[in-house]
Amino acid sequence: MKNRFLVAALTICGLTLAAAPLIAHHSFAAQYDRSKQATLAGPVIRVDWINPHARIYMDAKDSTGKVVRWEIELSAPAMLMRQGWTSKALKAGDEITVAGSLAKDGSNLLNASSVKLGEKQIFRGTAETDNP
Repeated sequence: MKNRFLVAALTICGLTLAAAPLIAHHSFAAQYDRSKQATLAGPVIRVDWINPHARIYMDAKDSTGKVVRWEIELSAPAMLMRQGWTSKALKAGDEITVAGSLAKDGSNLLNASSVKLGEKQIFRGTAETDNP
């Protein structure tokens, strides 16, 4: 009886852990509106080199001149590394320009299609396509 319970418990745990990445990941179309494009410029606050998508947090001024914190979604770290990025490619204080698609829910979330550090293009593609 104990063996059956142990096997059942381990099976449930295994299935739950296996499904976690599927729950965390999302469709581009579910979260972003390709018809709502924006370009943001400002300093990097921090970079999160995490799966399933790396993220940049930056400050940019809105139309009234107020500074607003933005979360920028990039490709997976593995895809960024294939394009020559490392976790140290950007650091806090770097001035960047980011273009991409805005979140459908109106939050300060953008899916990057390009990132420039000064005049240097350092990223092209989206988390949806991962195309350079």
